[in-house]
Amino acid sequence: MNVTIEDAKKWLIKNKIEGEFDYDQMYEISCGLEKGVDVLIYANQEFDSWAMNEIRQGLEKGLDVSIYANQEFGYEDMEQIRKGLENGFDISSYAHQEFCYEQMQQIRWGLEKGVDVLIYANINYNPMQMKEIRKGLEQGLDVYSYANQEFGSSEMSMIRKGLEKGLDVSIYANPKYKWFQMEQIIKGLEKGFNISSYVNQGLCCEQLKEIRLGLKKGVDVTVYGNIKYSPLEMMKIRFGLEEKKNPKKEKGEII
Repeated sequence: MNVTIEDAKKWLIKNKIEGEFDYDQMYEISCGLEKGVDVLIYANQEFDSWAMNEIRQGLEKGLDVSIYANQEFGYEDMEQIRKGLENGFDISSYAHQEFCYEQMQQIRWGLEKGVDVLIYANINYNPMQMKEIRKGLEQGLDVYSYANQEFGSSEMSMIRKGLEKGLDVSIYANPKYKWFQMEQIIKGLEKGFNISSYVNQGLCCEQLKEIRLGLKKGVDVTVYGNIKYSPLEMMKIRFGLEEKKNPKKEKGEII
């Protein structure tokens, strides 16, 4: 049966449903009537056409739309809940108004992969933090070393990458380190350097880099591995040490 917009208008009058519906809303109502679903569930002007579409799709697939046919949910929230229901997931872990749709999406993706989403289904984690924890769980990593709200998503990423490489992340899994500091420590650990000389939370990224480069060249970094030296001063000292060790080698390096 082909239901027109005019037919939908007559249906609204017959069912004594008041309110001003725009064309897109009327289209969703007419589509629902045509498909034979209970349009009364979403024939409400408070639902925009996108929300109506999500509810209609759920009704057509026989889902319990009462879980998300709520004006407190935006249509993007509804989409995440609908997709979870379609897959037969227990959506109780994320069908909450407190979560934004990006958070819901990260939890749903975790359910798709079969990981324990309760580890990160927390309103205090932003979507990017959730993503890092989810990726770690999917890889079978010990995410408890970074599933900490004090870590930003970039720091979580650095700890996760360290775990992937089999490094001792306890050396730098500290909220006081920024991701760019962690990156320099990772590079040192990968090379097997004794990084105790530059695991200092007060050193900036460029200072850490100069110490790491000195270790790579085999010079005595204790000569300049001190927070009192600026990165430029460290570089000059490093160049001097490298020249003394091997005068024939060119100063510095391109990295």
